[in-house]
Amino acid sequence: MSNAPSLPADTTSPRGSASEVLFAFLKLGLTSFGGPVAHLGYFREAFVVRRQWLTDAAYADLVALCQFLPGPASSQVGMALGLMRAGLPGMAAAWLGFTIPSALLMLGFAYGVDSLGALSDAGWLAGLKAAAAAVVAHAVLGMASTLCPDRPRQTIALIAAAAAATLPGAIGQIAVLVAGALAGLALLRLPPRPAGEPLRVTVPRHAALASLVLFAVLLIGLPLLAQASGDGALRLTDALYRAGSLVFGGGHVVLPLIEAELVHPGGLTREAFLAGYGAVQAVPGPLFSFAAYVGAMMPTPPNGALGATIALIAMFLPSALLVYGALPFWARIAADERAQNMLGGVNAAVVGLLGAAFWDPVVSAGVTSGRAFAVALLAYLALALWRVPPWAVVIGAAVMGAVVL
Repeated sequence: MSNAPSLPADTTSPRGSASEVLFAFLKLGLTSFGGPVAHLGYFREAFVVRRQWLTDAAYADLVALCQFLPGPASSQVGMALGLMRAGLPGMAAAWLGFTIPSALLMLGFAYGVDSLGALSDAGWLAGLKAAAAAVVAHAVLGMASTLCPDRPRQTIALIAAAAAATLPGAIGQIAVLVAGALAGLALLRLPPRPAGEPLRVTVPRHAALASLVLFAVLLIGLPLLAQASGDGALRLTDALYRAGSLVFGGGHVVLPLIEAELVHPGGLTREAFLAGYGAVQAVPGPLFSFAAYVGAMMPTPPNGALGATIALIAMFLPSALLVYGALPFWARIAADERAQNMLGGVNAAVVGLLGAAFWDPVVSAGVTSGRAFAVALLAYLALALWRVPPWAVVIGAAVMGAVVL
């Protein structure tokens, strides 16, 4: 039973301002360490308990919706909260406030790394890559225990890992996710989510449908435009948009999706990629701010601040379109048993995708010596057994790498 008071009857229209939303989320963007689960806890404390923007039941239903959709759940919950409070301007303000601090930190890290020149012999970089191995191992095991609790989903996950390891590239990963959805539909019998308090938000159904159509058009059309034009900005937009569209189960899954598109000879190096992936664990806010680092580090234009901006918008745009489009239909989706079975299969396949990525590129490129393996093990020990915050683990691994690697 919620202790939060009931909302007044006029909650069908936004009741706040975009500036109010911006400053509330900016504070969270500067202080929200700990990953998406911690972010959701911060949001509940800030907006259910203290500000009383919505009830506990409505917040739980909002979280359920954003866990159902692809994309970063905590950022999507933030967008939805901003939308419910102050309409579309509030949605944009929530995203900006929560994302910009970490994006600026990652852009600064990109410029710092770029100024150092060759990275292959840097001990601190080896430490960051070892930390990335520990973080991904922790994510794989945590997601497996939550998303694969029974034999059918464990089977889907292991087959997905084998398929992802032998079908590299974005096409293989999309095929694995589609196969996971079909396997879930055929093999799983999951109960529908219990309905919570109806989500009260002023999104006209025709606008919601238009948002979902635009999401699909961009997902299909951007690869065709990028291939036909050869334009660097379109290629970057396409890669990050598809990554943001297909990330089920948590932000860590963005690792194999971006790596498959942008890490190759003549593109982003694995050393630089894993350095940024390790570093993003140490900043507050969403893991998807990694996109700012990727865009800035591209070897050909657009890169730098412009590339970071393009990549960041492309990565989060699918989430905004899906949240705006799905909110009016969530009650019907939550009650659909087939939708829940397909989601269960997709989430199991996601565990397999991340397991394959753990081997390549994380372990194969990041743990290349006995000492690096020792640093990775110590980082995992700190994360999994002693619950040391990820930012502290990353900094510690970088220092250890500078000393011993």
